[in-house]
Amino acid sequence: MSLYAIHALSDKYYNTRPTVRAMSNEKILVIDNNELYMKLAKDLLKMGKYKVLAAADAESGIEMAQAHHPALILMDIQLPGMNGLDATTLLKKNADFDKTPIVALTGCAMKGDRQMALDAGCVGYITKPIDTRIFLKQIAQFLNGDPK
Repeated sequence: MSLYAIHALSDKYYNTRPTVRAMSNEKILVIDNNELYMKLAKDLLKMGKYKVLAAADAESGIEMAQAHHPALILMDIQLPGMNGLDATTLLKKNADFDKTPIVALTGCAMKGDRQMALDAGCVGYITKPIDTRIFLKQIAQFLNGDPK
């Protein structure tokens, strides 16, 4: 049996691949200074037919958000200069972004980190390393207002 056939069987019987309705017109802004995670997030989002905007620091991310009004923002917490929590708080104070979901995308997985992100205004929390099997499903849930 080929590897493809085994993978197809596992998908059928174990539902390891999420079914995601692509929202090809949705713009998603990824703010992350780690090139590897930025590339992974961008590649996955493009596979999901999303339009991807990218920024490597909070300041340029805020400028990009103001210029392009993305449907969703993925925000790294540990950024050079202004951190992601402060950037989230700043964006959420702006009426243009009070309904824009901001999701923490971070390697910070210590007790209390999730709550700090939620307190800053994030609607959810995705830990690194990104689970590529469910990432697009998570994005769709956040876009649909269903952060699980």
